[in-house]
Amino acid sequence: MSNTETLAFEIGVEEVPAFDLKNATTQLEKMVPEALDGLGIPHGEVRIYSAPRRLITMVDAVATQTEAIDEVFRGPSAKIAFDAEGNPTKAAIGFAKGKGLGVEDLERRNVDGTEYVFATRHVAAQDVAALLPDVLRGLIVGLAWPRSMRWNTHREVFVRPIRWIVALLGETVVPVEYATVKADKYTYGHRVLAPGKHYVENADALLGVVEAAYVVKSQEEREAVIREGVARAEAATGYTAELPAKTLTEVINLAEYPTVMVGTFSEEFLKVPEEIIVDAMLMHQRYFPLYDANHKLTNKFIVVSNGDPACEAAIIDGNERVVAARLYDAKFFYEEDLKKPLESFVANLDEVVFQEKLGTLRAKTERVTALAGRIAAAAGLEGQDAADAKRAAYLAKADLATNAVIEFTSVQGVMGSYYAKASGETDQVAQAIAEHYRPRFSGDEPPATAVGQVVAMADKLDTICGMFAVDQLPTGTSDPFALRRSAIGIVSILGKLGGVSLVQAIDDALDILDAAGIAFDKAAVKATVEDFFITRTKVMLKDAGNGLDAIDAVMAVDVREPMELTARVQALETARQQQPEDFADLATAYARANNLRKPELGTDADESLMQPAEKALQGAIAQAEGAVASALQADDFTAALTALAALRGPIDTFFEDVMVMDEDPALRDMRLKLLNAFVSVFVNVADFSKLVKSGK
Repeated sequence: MSNTETLAFEIGVEEVPAFDLKNATTQLEKMVPEALDGLGIPHGEVRIYSAPRRLITMVDAVATQTEAIDEVFRGPSAKIAFDAEGNPTKAAIGFAKGKGLGVEDLERRNVDGTEYVFATRHVAAQDVAALLPDVLRGLIVGLAWPRSMRWNTHREVFVRPIRWIVALLGETVVPVEYATVKADKYTYGHRVLAPGKHYVENADALLGVVEAAYVVKSQEEREAVIREGVARAEAATGYTAELPAKTLTEVINLAEYPTVMVGTFSEEFLKVPEEIIVDAMLMHQRYFPLYDANHKLTNKFIVVSNGDPACEAAIIDGNERVVAARLYDAKFFYEEDLKKPLESFVANLDEVVFQEKLGTLRAKTERVTALAGRIAAAAGLEGQDAADAKRAAYLAKADLATNAVIEFTSVQGVMGSYYAKASGETDQVAQAIAEHYRPRFSGDEPPATAVGQVVAMADKLDTICGMFAVDQLPTGTSDPFALRRSAIGIVSILGKLGGVSLVQAIDDALDILDAAGIAFDKAAVKATVEDFFITRTKVMLKDAGNGLDAIDAVMAVDVREPMELTARVQALETARQQQPEDFADLATAYARANNLRKPELGTDADESLMQPAEKALQGAIAQAEGAVASALQADDFTAALTALAALRGPIDTFFEDVMVMDEDPALRDMRLKLLNAFVSVFVNVADFSKLVKSGK
């Protein structure tokens, strides 16, 4: 192998958005080896580092030359490549041309008794230094960003303006240029602690120079620094910090040289609902709140600074002033909102458009209130519970018009709950308002009470049905109203809220939309919405570990209710886990019977022609038919499967003892009618042939 050198490549930019930086790091981990391998450049380990103002690629043992190779390509057979006179055909000419050769360069070789033409192309070794400029520039161009920008008069784009490039193969500068910035041997340090240029002698020195310039070179190292600092702050204060993953990721990628500090705000602000204070700190300022041993919010918080640690007092003071200003706003908005009852804000929802064709949030509120009443009745809610469900639905969106939620959007629902209590609403109404957005994400719990579940389901179902009615279905890349998440949330709620038919609720939601003057084809929309829910339920069942074959087997009988689909799949999975051999044999017998049967003959078999095995099967079918019908009537799918399992012995004996396709037409028809009857017992339970085809 040729000599090797380390390759160092740094793209220096203005501060990159935190999540974009994390994504770019992941992209480069794949892009770099693919780019090198694509040109046949031998190399060692590829390591990617990043900080808010830089992306660094380090590649060990990059060969200074590629290896010379002979590429051999097999073409068409000689009979096709040459005519009877031995002249090359278009096939031979095209094959040779495609490989950059002349026809005279082709060779004939015998492969397994057939003669083919072959082309051999020699690829000479190349100087890697000559290949790298295009490779490295290609990395800059190839990075995908949610949004890119132009700066100055350059035509090139990047996530933020590029300010410097370091590109070194050993001690040699690789001549990369992008947006008039040319690669050289100078990186830049921390803006405050080590500003300006820093010389990089060779590729191996880059990371050391960066670290000496007060830049922690990787996300993992910065996270470790932050967590260690938080642990020291917790030990010093006696409090505990919460580090939400999203905010932590942002903070990690906002500071090149993170330092953890503790700030304080006035205890006066603790009179404001905790959620607003936490929102102000986490969402707006990227501070981490501190809690006491009882998990009660304290007036201390953690700041992750990118400044000079020697100036800690000034940094803390500045951040405390910022927090105080935000909390003064929060306190003011909260107190202003409390001057009016929550109900008074409902009228203001007329000024907020929910969706162009579906009207305002006030119109949505009226629809959700009506739908909540119907779902509550289906769920068996009566008296105060039923009244609370409709009241909570009416007030659920009111806080969107309050000052506090307009300023601190993440506390929607929560603030409505506080305002509801202050307005004299029942505890159940207040709790339902707080929880009606749940479940908000995978793994999130549905609302805790039946009233909350009714309101949450009504809100989500109105959104789904409304969007489908106005033809705003989610696509593979776009779901702006989070309809998939809402559907999964409704299925989760149905698991808690007994007695509610989703099919009927969809029908009710569409009726309410129709009564509101929204034009759509109800039958078509209803079918599409039902299919949407069944698809989401299938995904949930698969994610929960159920076999696709079991899911498909149950779906084949056109189950429309998610809870019924779930119960049937779980019962089938449990049954075949407990009796694997019985259900495997039964599935095989079912598939055989299903293939042989002739539905047009019916099921009225002539008993006078039956032998013992046939009579036994007929009796077993009659018994199973009654048992399955009773079980399905009681929604007892386990009992239905148990009844089907009892058919295994009789059907096995039947196939062992008789020839179904007998030469005697009367015997043949009798036996086919028996198989028709056998298959019909399964028709409302599951298509067992799916179990055979897919396996588990």
